[in-house]
Amino acid sequence: MQHLPPLSLYIHIPWCVRKCPYCDFNSHEKTADFACNEKAYVDALLRDLEHSRQLSGQHKLESLFFGGGTPSLFSAESIQRIIRHAASLFMIDDAEITLEANPGTFEQAKFAAYHDVGINRLSIGIQSFNNHHLQSLGRIHDAKQAYSAINMAKQAGFENINLDIMFGLPQQSIQQAVDDIRVAIEHQVNHISHYQLTIEPNTYFHKHQPVLPDPDNLWAMQTQCQQQLDAACFQQYEVSAYAKSRKQCQHNLNYWLFGDYIGIGAGAHSKLTASHTQQITRYWKHRQPEAYMTSIHSTGAIAGKKRLTKNDTSFEFLLNALRLKQGCKPAVFNQHTGLSLEQLQQYCKTVDTDLLTINSHTICTTDRGFRFLNELLEQLL
Repeated sequence: MQHLPPLSLYIHIPWCVRKCPYCDFNSHEKTADFACNEKAYVDALLRDLEHSRQLSGQHKLESLFFGGGTPSLFSAESIQRIIRHAASLFMIDDAEITLEANPGTFEQAKFAAYHDVGINRLSIGIQSFNNHHLQSLGRIHDAKQAYSAINMAKQAGFENINLDIMFGLPQQSIQQAVDDIRVAIEHQVNHISHYQLTIEPNTYFHKHQPVLPDPDNLWAMQTQCQQQLDAACFQQYEVSAYAKSRKQCQHNLNYWLFGDYIGIGAGAHSKLTASHTQQITRYWKHRQPEAYMTSIHSTGAIAGKKRLTKNDTSFEFLLNALRLKQGCKPAVFNQHTGLSLEQLQQYCKTVDTDLLTINSHTICTTDRGFRFLNELLEQLL
């Protein structure tokens, strides 16, 4: 049997209290029958996981990640059912188990219960500590609720906490962006995701464009926030991810290093490597929750699949791995793709050498390549 990449599990919970105007994720506002949907959806997730276990051919999960949507809308009992079923099908000893949560859904008892059923990492969608900006982003919480959510998470026993913070918000000043990062740091968490608001197709903001900061101000926001994070001992290890020592998100690292993953739930994607041929196949599920739940017994909710060619594999590996500040070692490319370093070098022969470094020691961007990553990736298309 060939060496297989590490395996992670992603669980998609597609409901939110309200759809944010910038969000292009597969999420839907919850309706009056949400409680009935929760049970039926969890039943479907368990069946999906059984089917995916057969496809994966692997026995251990390195991480689990509940994303959405707003997974914290689900009860601790539902989350426990999923974790227990995963543990019955895979080894999950010492796995990082993350739950995404929004401040508007925080209740002390509920989050203590999440901790008790096995969630050991929280990712809290703060976005901003400024009430005006929270309102413009369509968030359901205010700054006071954001502070309360972080404190309740700590009181519930969570030591591994990420805060999502956006910059480049409508009419945001440089100082306001810096203030958001300062407040996040003051809350003494160990991971901060700091990313720029982008306008995506099929969103409210795409149809009704807000006034955003100009490029010079965006650059100033990014660099000044990075300086604050660096001074507070947060190491940037990915384009938008900053962590204290040894607190990097293991689930996302597996994505960026082109590991395998099972995705269960409406619209979820999987990437799986065949054990004997190392052929990589992507699978994706029906996006609409109703279609997903209806088809789970007949087709495993699989809406489509694609086998990656060698060029597909090389590009997708670079698309992920080059987001990492330090890149990766060539051995990882070989182990996770079945391709040789020479094949990768041949694929990248048209890329400017001042953007990308590939040799027997490393696969990584140059400083300029990390700054202009989109330009680098366009040269690979």
